[in-house]
Amino acid sequence: MDAQVKALSNSTEQAIWLKKILPHAELIAALFSGVLILTGWLFDHNEIHTAAIVSYVAAFIIGGFSKAKEGIEATIEEKELNVEMLMIFAAVGSAIIGYWTEGAILIFIFAVSGALETYTMNKSQKEISALMEIQPEEALRVIDGSEERVHISELALDDIILVKPGERIPADGMITKGRTSIDEAAITGESIPVSKEVDGEVFAGTVNITGSIYIKVTKKSTESLFQKIIQLVQSAQSEKPPSQQFIEKFEGTYVKVVLAVVFLMMFVPHYALGWSWNETFYRAMVLLVVASPCALVSSIMPATLSAISNGARHGILFKGGVHLENLSHLKAIAFDKTGTLTRGKPEVTDVIVREDLDQTELLTVAASIESQSNHPLAQAVVRYAQKQQIAFSSPDHLEDVAGWGVKGQVNGKEWKIGKADFVGREEAFAFASGQAKELAATGKTTVFMADEHGVAAVIALKDLIREETKLALDLLRQEGIYTIMLTGDNEKTAKAIAEEAHLDSFIAECLPEHKVEHLKKLIEKHGTVAMVGDGINDAPALATANIGIAMGEGSDVALETADIVLMKNDLPKIAEAIRLSKKMKRIVKQNVIFSISVITLLIISNFFQVLDLPYGVIGHEGSTILVILNGLRLLK
Repeated sequence: MDAQVKALSNSTEQAIWLKKILPHAELIAALFSGVLILTGWLFDHNEIHTAAIVSYVAAFIIGGFSKAKEGIEATIEEKELNVEMLMIFAAVGSAIIGYWTEGAILIFIFAVSGALETYTMNKSQKEISALMEIQPEEALRVIDGSEERVHISELALDDIILVKPGERIPADGMITKGRTSIDEAAITGESIPVSKEVDGEVFAGTVNITGSIYIKVTKKSTESLFQKIIQLVQSAQSEKPPSQQFIEKFEGTYVKVVLAVVFLMMFVPHYALGWSWNETFYRAMVLLVVASPCALVSSIMPATLSAISNGARHGILFKGGVHLENLSHLKAIAFDKTGTLTRGKPEVTDVIVREDLDQTELLTVAASIESQSNHPLAQAVVRYAQKQQIAFSSPDHLEDVAGWGVKGQVNGKEWKIGKADFVGREEAFAFASGQAKELAATGKTTVFMADEHGVAAVIALKDLIREETKLALDLLRQEGIYTIMLTGDNEKTAKAIAEEAHLDSFIAECLPEHKVEHLKKLIEKHGTVAMVGDGINDAPALATANIGIAMGEGSDVALETADIVLMKNDLPKIAEAIRLSKKMKRIVKQNVIFSISVITLLIISNFFQVLDLPYGVIGHEGSTILVILNGLRLLK
């Protein structure tokens, strides 16, 4: 038994060791090839030529295996030559003419460069890897009062799980017992904990901070919002932006042109310029190296991956590099109003009471009657009374008058609550020196109360603008973006909201199909236009716009409908995303100009016979590494 335990322990240790070593295997092989090159050089220096060649050949095989395999497989699959094949041809050509050391150094630096490319590409996906690692694998399931620890894949819908303070929540669900604060940074990017109580929605991967909670599972582990975010960003990282697709198409043609020029280089200089055959062939091999477009090919994708990872870390999810790239061309943004620019729920802003009545007593009556209604305005009145700590009970009698309002009896007294026409239009608008008209002119909705003596009060409500809306729109204006609101509200309300929010323009009384028509006109006028909505009733408009941006608060629908999702309803994130896109565009432009300049300089230097192969390799591979590292700046 002890021997079996020991064997199992050794096997586990070997597996852990392999897991740590495998990601670095390419770099280890490259460094070992460097040792073999040094050994070959020492043999050569001591005139042990056969041993030197053996050592160099071993360096070729060990250092170049990974890139050679990658290049050959890609050539067979795509039926197109690539930069890896250019490197192989150059190294083999150098060995043929007796430049074993130079050929081996080429393989060594190319292998080191490839290992560093792999490392940096993995680094750009670090945020997603970190997300994948933080989801718990087990959950504490509660059945008939007893607890059992199970793998998350065993959880079924409606199972009850217990999550203690300090633990990560293993599944999406609803709290059935307890209250707590939850760190939702992994989902929304928001660092401030959110208070949750019974019926509160919670997400897998978030951290329970203060209290123990019982959660009813509402989604399978494979369908959780957390998993959808990971899948979404992984998919985005695998999707190549148009500029990268162009570069890769260009690569195949470019490689053929280089090979054709190299072939001419093997003969033309000998006859036209009097170069020796050895020098002619050597310069052709150098050209193979320095004309390779490695740096150009690496100019875009690392930067794109870094930007996508950066956005994911801050609660901005891009569904692909194409949307991230398009964002830098944005000229105008159309906004839905409700739930986007505003909070989405009406709130009481003003209460004007008849002189002979007490405001607290009147709000008690209003809350009693409105507590029996599910209408958003009625619920707003109830919430306002609760905030004022006003106690109320159910009415003695209630009658709903559809389309007009409600009649109710409280403490034996009859009341009406509803529209102006319901209580008497002329009297309603004459009440309190006509203040109701003034309130309506500012975009507020007015609700009237009346008793047997006439109009008793007017309550004004408004869907208030989010605190961050003005800041967000001011930031967009600084970026040169034209902003417009598309809303179903009437002209007065829309105008008041537009002025308060600092919008450039607005279009009122828009149905969903009208929003689509207006978006098409905006696209004709401005070019690239984005639509910002809640991802549900704005789906047609989101699909019509060049870029659809969903204000999702982590909703599944938002993930499915838009091109870009703000996991938290944080409008300033839009300007942040635009700046990220523009920064990526600048870095890509820097990379492309730099890589083309280096290639041009190296080619000219080689033609004038002032560039040796080792320096050509360093210049070529060094520029490749530099453009990748430049792209990784977007991770910050």
